[in-house]
Amino acid sequence: MRCMMCERWSIFSHICRTCQESFLTPQLYQRKILGSIPVYSFFPYSDIEPLLLTKHTDLGHYIYTIMAKRSMERFAREWSYENKVASISIDDHAASGYAHTAVLNRALKSPLITPLYGRLRASQHHKYAGKSVEERLLNPRNFRYAPFEEGEVILVDDIVTTGTTLTEAAETLHSHGKKVILCLTLTDAQTKV
Repeated sequence: MRCMMCERWSIFSHICRTCQESFLTPQLYQRKILGSIPVYSFFPYSDIEPLLLTKHTDLGHYIYTIMAKRSMERFAREWSYENKVASISIDDHAASGYAHTAVLNRALKSPLITPLYGRLRASQHHKYAGKSVEERLLNPRNFRYAPFEEGEVILVDDIVTTGTTLTEAAETLHSHGKKVILCLTLTDAQTKV
């Protein structure tokens, strides 16, 4: 098969080792939601934009698995914290045969992080890509919460654009007595190289 980034032949992966090292070496970018919750992103948006567009295709599962391994899995190995926490993927409903946020969440499994699925699903399925903050606010996701034991949570999504989805998710969890300690995304739409 050919590498999705450089189009050279890559025998074992959809993205060759050279491109993984060149374009998918994570760096931490940070912003905050609700004044104090850090949102960490790993890649500049411009570096992975074509990869993000695969999320609703069969190829997306493979691409998101590679990105998750290089970012989320590495984060989980290196992260230290005093308590065990749950990680919750935002709206991990399967579309196109898989849930892209669940792929990211699965990579966080570690002695300190327990990935949970189906705990925060949108009841409103409005298309948010490329929409303004005003339109996002007028069409909230209205997350349905499914109970779980852990009190502290890491929220997981693929991209943060305006921050409204992560904010609404955090507020939903807070209303059920959960504490969101941080959010992880592959990229922040505001990061450019």
